[in-house]
Amino acid sequence: MKKPNIIMFGIDSLRRDHMSSYGYGRLTTPHIDKFAKEGVLFENYFSPSIPTTPGYASMLTGMDCFGTDVVALRHQGPLGEHVQTLPEILGDHGYQTTCIGFTGNPSSRGFQKYMDYAGWGPDETGKSPKAENLNKVAIPELKRLVEDDQPFFLFMRHMDPHSPYLPPAPFDRIFYDGNECDPTNTSLEKLKEFKPFADYITSWLPEGCTDADYVDAQYDGAIAYMDACIQKILTSVQTLGIEEETLIIITSDHGETLNEHDCWYDHHGLYEHNLVVPLILKFPGKLPAGKRVEEYTLIKDLTPTILELLDIQTDISFDGQSLLPLVHKDNRRFEKTSEFYITECTWMRKHGWRTPEWKLIRALEPDLHFKPEVELYNVFTDPLELNNVADREPEIVKALTARMEAYIAKREHATGRTNPMYTNLKWHGLDQGPFKSSQEAYDSMYIGSIETAQDLQAKKKEEGKANESKV
Repeated sequence: MKKPNIIMFGIDSLRRDHMSSYGYGRLTTPHIDKFAKEGVLFENYFSPSIPTTPGYASMLTGMDCFGTDVVALRHQGPLGEHVQTLPEILGDHGYQTTCIGFTGNPSSRGFQKYMDYAGWGPDETGKSPKAENLNKVAIPELKRLVEDDQPFFLFMRHMDPHSPYLPPAPFDRIFYDGNECDPTNTSLEKLKEFKPFADYITSWLPEGCTDADYVDAQYDGAIAYMDACIQKILTSVQTLGIEEETLIIITSDHGETLNEHDCWYDHHGLYEHNLVVPLILKFPGKLPAGKRVEEYTLIKDLTPTILELLDIQTDISFDGQSLLPLVHKDNRRFEKTSEFYITECTWMRKHGWRTPEWKLIRALEPDLHFKPEVELYNVFTDPLELNNVADREPEIVKALTARMEAYIAKREHATGRTNPMYTNLKWHGLDQGPFKSSQEAYDSMYIGSIETAQDLQAKKKEEGKANESKV
């Protein structure tokens, strides 16, 4: 009997709390909302190690950061051979595997076919139709996969919620009807004074833009635009007649920061809007419709869940666990998670410990935002994490630090490796070790403009062609 297909929408930088399916006030995801009513939605699903590279490494292996040895965006070298990826496992079981939009990242290892699309800067209109560009590649590939007699895994990395936020009309104005260049508005002043990010972000904003609400509306508009384009793929699934034999997954690697915590329009900082991500699964006949799961779940749980749904057995000892017992209320088979280790190596190197009530963040080196070395938030009474109470609650800081360090020691012993947060000292991609001061970090970490990034990318491609011609 032919095994089921898997279609996974891996949406970069998608905030759970900006999706209407998760209760957001703006109707950003009407098509995903309908999809969620036909499947299972996980309300408290966390990606503990941000950003993209460690997030997807965990998602596609079923391992935590100790198991993958990956914590940094700019991970040096390949994904270790000590782990097997989901596409590798599926390939061993007769699956065709295609990856769209994730070529070259260590975490995407193991796909049989890689395809790319224009998913970054603006086109000639000044906007960026990222999701439709993806569709032009993905839908023909989907049809090709269906024509063959093998089950398939189609993974698509959507980039619309990732900066630059440039949704095409009318999505650029559906959530905004103001004057984005109002000279009396000062909500973007602090961003424009922050040199590491200012040139990059202002390069894709309208000239003279002053209103942070406009930028937020572009983010929401990009989600709504992507949602409409995702429906086009879901329609193709229905037209092709494979809906009943296909597991479809909608999820994200991490969230996004808007005009918050002085971490503008990026995905760093161990705050809730970066750590809590969506997960929605639909599989007619195997999963109930309209189910919502409240328990804490983690990104490392996805691969074990997929394999159990497909009835694929392996001898891998995953760090994660299948979520099906939660779906079917078989709590005897699920070890509930109440607290966990969190890490980031994007523009700062920090780690911490999250419980249902508290969030501890500890810097491992000075950061570019001049933030305090220790942050402590009561996520129950202060859900926006605006009041750092570390100085007022030293005993809680001490207790949570001890729990974090005990967990690190436990995982180091289990894996036989040092915590990768301690060994990835060139996480920033620079030819140096840890920053000695926040000023050094501020002076060193610079994004630049879209044009600069495109020029660097073109230079790399030309260098690659030159090297090929020499061989």
